[in-house]
Amino acid sequence: MSTHQHDQIPEIALAWAREGRGAALATVVETWGSAPRQAGSQLAISGDAQIMGSVSGGCVEGAVVAEALDALEDGKPRLLTFGVSDNEAFAVGLACGGTIRVMVEPVGSALPLDLLERLVAARADRRAVAYAVNIATWEKRLTDGEGDALGAQVRARLRADRSGMEEGDWFIAVHNPPLRLIVVGAVHIAQPLLQMARLTGYDPLLIDPREAFGAAARFPGETISHDWPDEAMAAHGLDARTAVVTLTHDAKLDDPAIRAALRAPVFYLGCLGSTRTHAKRVERLTAAGFSADEIARIHAPVGLDIGARSPAEIAVSILAQITQRLRQG
Repeated sequence: MSTHQHDQIPEIALAWAREGRGAALATVVETWGSAPRQAGSQLAISGDAQIMGSVSGGCVEGAVVAEALDALEDGKPRLLTFGVSDNEAFAVGLACGGTIRVMVEPVGSALPLDLLERLVAARADRRAVAYAVNIATWEKRLTDGEGDALGAQVRARLRADRSGMEEGDWFIAVHNPPLRLIVVGAVHIAQPLLQMARLTGYDPLLIDPREAFGAAARFPGETISHDWPDEAMAAHGLDARTAVVTLTHDAKLDDPAIRAALRAPVFYLGCLGSTRTHAKRVERLTAAGFSADEIARIHAPVGLDIGARSPAEIAVSILAQITQRLRQG
């Protein structure tokens, strides 16, 4: 299964429901020990037992599918608890066991179709939302935390990008927009960086108006823009789930991208270049009216200091620093 399909479970369930095949969503709501899938992980099950996604990596999927098919018959949700022993986990190729609790909701009854449609629409619009459901009363709603009794908990979980249980039997499933990485400069470092970014869940965009550099032959399968960086970034959109890296060493290309990123809520901005190069960059940005605090958002020289030398090692250092900024703030 592709990563893209793994990320599109609500969309797949909605499509199956609209096709009249029937659909149920199974969601991990809580884990203990070394459970292989974290809270929020989902499995879609159709009425003809087709599945997409995962709640355990294989240990309990069969039992979940059977419960989901029963739920489609009676229209009632289920809360299932599974203990996965080390021996059972080893038998299906997992390193260790654990305990998981899985919520099963048939679409159209326990999970209203219009609520799933609104969730899918929010995801398509890159709006951060949470699906909150009380696993004792089965009350449920979509919320961004504003004006909601669970507002503080929802906002904290959206910031942490972590689904889970809260007091009062509330499960909060986080649906943040997918992560994006914008790389300016089709240089050698960009080749491994784009590949690594995709492997870690980013949707990458490469920007370079120099078509000889940003050629599809050099970057097969990548999304490439030959527009000027600030124009390409404006068209693509910049938000709090976006990281930006500039790699050209050319102020004519890097600076427009940097200025655009500094005016946006991107969570990371890293720029290739030596300390001396960055000092000159700071002078240009200061002259352009940017404050010291704004300029301090730039990670330069880009990447964690791990002694990287080759383009691939430098790409590792950059992605490590992006990950650190995303997860640790």
